[in-house]
Amino acid sequence: MNLFKSFLLIPFSAKAGLSVIMIYLFVAIFAPVIAPYSETEVLGAAYEMWSDKHLLGTDSLGRDMLSRLIFGARNTVGIALAAVGLAFIIGGSTGMLAAILGGWYDIIISRVVDVVMAIPSLVFALLILTVLGTSIPVLILVIAVLDCTRVYRITRAAAMNIVVLEYVEAARLRGEGFWWVIRKEILPNIMAPLLAEFGLRFCFVFLFIAALSFLGLGIQPPTADWGSMVKDNATLINYGDITPLLPAAAIAILTVAVNFVVDWLLHRSSGLVDIA
Repeated sequence: MNLFKSFLLIPFSAKAGLSVIMIYLFVAIFAPVIAPYSETEVLGAAYEMWSDKHLLGTDSLGRDMLSRLIFGARNTVGIALAAVGLAFIIGGSTGMLAAILGGWYDIIISRVVDVVMAIPSLVFALLILTVLGTSIPVLILVIAVLDCTRVYRITRAAAMNIVVLEYVEAARLRGEGFWWVIRKEILPNIMAPLLAEFGLRFCFVFLFIAALSFLGLGIQPPTADWGSMVKDNATLINYGDITPLLPAAAIAILTVAVNFVVDWLLHRSSGLVDIA
């Protein structure tokens, strides 16, 4: 009951965003139960029209589009969350250590980050995936390495403003270790910008995976993925069929929903007044 009351008190935009995210999570978790068919099963001719048997028709190989759209939520969103989570673990921890330790550690890590950020992300990802292959673990690792550089910069900049304050210096003089200082003093005070960055990174990674899949180096067939679904069925647009736009719409709706929720969390963490 308290959770329901709290939900009613949040702004309308955050309610809409949370509702959409919960729907996506439900679909992703229970995809095998919800989907009428398997994501890889060929059921009929290519590009069948919408019908009672196939509510959204079939794709270029005769697979059910609705089933693949449902399974795509699990694959695309799950990989994006895993990549962003790993990026924040790597970039966040190294950024806070750079702010605390300074010196040669800060210089070396910052120069390495500068070099990686100087390479266009898409070109770098295409190069590494071409060499190492396009398996899901490699895809997650490559995206995490690319995005942890952005997380490092944000975390280091925010932490540098905290480590010079008196209460952090007092904790150091008490003999507290740097991991204690990170957990108790720095991390709670930089949570607001990190929350905002998490939402932005998730959206960018989500779109980045879709772009890689569209180029053929993302999630590999026969695994369902929204980016590759747009590419494989794009020819239908020439005949006035909106089916290829449905996975694109799924990407856009989730992106907007995540930004709504992140904006609300940023307002709460910053002590600002929520606007409906």
